[in-house]
Amino acid sequence: MRILLVEDEIEVAVALVDALARRGVAVDHARTGAEAEAYLDALDYAAVLLDLGLPDDDGVALLARMRRRGDTRPVLIVSARGSIESRVFGLNEGADEYLVKPFDVDELHARLLAVLRRRDGYVGRALHCGRLRFPVDARVAYVDDAVLTLSPRETELLELLLRRGGKVVPKRIVEDQLFGLSGDLGSNAVEVYVHRLRKKLDDAETGARIETVRGVGYMIVARA
Repeated sequence: MRILLVEDEIEVAVALVDALARRGVAVDHARTGAEAEAYLDALDYAAVLLDLGLPDDDGVALLARMRRRGDTRPVLIVSARGSIESRVFGLNEGADEYLVKPFDVDELHARLLAVLRRRDGYVGRALHCGRLRFPVDARVAYVDDAVLTLSPRETELLELLLRRGGKVVPKRIVEDQLFGLSGDLGSNAVEVYVHRLRKKLDDAETGARIETVRGVGYMIVARA
């Protein structure tokens, strides 16, 4: 997952980029409204983290322009402006969330994931393949009623495959989702996690199978 951070304070930006990278989120950083517009025009981001006090622009004005041109990408405002009026104004202009600085990064990450689930229409839903059931809100895998124990990255991989059940997920997207900018991506890191998850699905007799589409990516299907 790749997001855009629009933040003029370098120290804050560096800390956020590092913290989110350790949670598997890749972050591009824009320091001004003009830079943000250029990034938004060039790349497809999962979401935008937007500070309001920019040196050349007002964050709310940038958000309003995004919405006027039909840009529906989720926007989470992160700002020191904590008054009720500021929060209500930002949400009314089209923000999906509003966090007041200082905030906990774990809360920011949780809210980011929640916004993405709402956007994709998965709130309250469970993904299925074979005997495997994955409630999106809980993010825990079940085989019938028994919990299937997975690591955080195995869980991320399973959710990514299930969301596109029956369709190939390109390897590049898997890399981005699992590792972001964490810096620990080895030459065969994706294959290692695919192998581990595939073995756990097979050992638990889930009826779900991960297939490798050589040179393209991976897909999950129910066994015939």
